[in-house]
Amino acid sequence: MMIELITLCKTDDVEEEKPIAVNPDGFPALAVYLHEGDYYVTDNLCTHGMALLTEGYQEDGEIECPFHGGAFDIKTGEATSFPCQIPIKSYPVTVEDGNVCIPVDSKDS
Repeated sequence: MMIELITLCKTDDVEEEKPIAVNPDGFPALAVYLHEGDYYVTDNLCTHGMALLTEGYQEDGEIECPFHGGAFDIKTGEATSFPCQIPIKSYPVTVEDGNVCIPVDSKDS
């Protein structure tokens, strides 16, 4: 069975430690990260405060919220630093033809 993918951005658009915001139709605001040569995608809205994580600081595989300094693991979405306690959603990533993609059906899970 073929998995339908949605393209989020070009791989060249994302730099190490500089996540970018994307807003694909039918999905919440998403963040795309490059960390140690791999791409990751999570929801872009902090679960603690209504802040865009891409306006925060990415370091060592974590994204720090710009509001209160809480942080999340960009690979798993797990909250790693207080006051954040509720994880953010992470998405399975496929790199295809120089594009960062996620499965279309991942918005439902």
